[in-house]
Amino acid sequence: MRAERGLRCWQVELLKLQRHLELENLRMIVLFEGRDAAGKGGAIRRVTRFMNEKHYRVVALGRPTDEQRSQWYFQRYVAQFPAGGEMVLFDRSWYNRAMVERVFGFCSPKEYRDFLLGVTGFEKDLVRQGTILVKLYFSVTREQQARRFERRRTDPLRQWKLSEIDLQAQDRWDDFTVRKYEMLKRTETRAAPWLIVRSNDKQRARLNTMKVILNAVDYKGRDPQLDFTPDPEIVVRGAEEIALMEAERDRSGRFIG
Repeated sequence: MRAERGLRCWQVELLKLQRHLELENLRMIVLFEGRDAAGKGGAIRRVTRFMNEKHYRVVALGRPTDEQRSQWYFQRYVAQFPAGGEMVLFDRSWYNRAMVERVFGFCSPKEYRDFLLGVTGFEKDLVRQGTILVKLYFSVTREQQARRFERRRTDPLRQWKLSEIDLQAQDRWDDFTVRKYEMLKRTETRAAPWLIVRSNDKQRARLNTMKVILNAVDYKGRDPQLDFTPDPEIVVRGAEEIALMEAERDRSGRFIG
């Protein structure tokens, strides 16, 4: 497939990055957040397709057990953190509390407030101690999400992706949008900024995701023939997304996006 071949040179660069992490004994975490059907899983598969499996892990945690619910909230995520020379990619992360858990009532208002109060310090300490942290939020339009859900519903090869939560996502679109804004507003920091990936076009989103990850580390041997600059139509800084959402709220009376 032509689109897949177009990613090949960037996948070579990701192998160089992975080797650099190994040689320098560095730790790297990449968070993939966003609505259901925003393209997180597909991006992760392309990023990791040719990587050395010994030095990366994809983590997608399910619902916490009763024992885990009694623990410090971050504990089960910390248990998955990388060792030196390793990259861990979280397919949803501790930010579940700020979005899915809050919208569907899986956490209490106090647990939600405590999370927002504590997460910035948690991440700042993580970065201070040398972990490379990349926070990506995949942003898809309501119409595109609906099309992807319909494809999941009708395609036998994709029906397993359609969950009960997915079926409610469109009805709760506005709730998710408010929580997205609140999450970005409260957790966008200099130490751990957000990058928004416009993911209506999956191929462009995947390519630019790779560029963002590659730009997070100053590794050796970069191909000088490649342009590592993310497409500004696809990748938007968190602070800019916050400003865009606020402008839309002021114009129309509600958040869009």
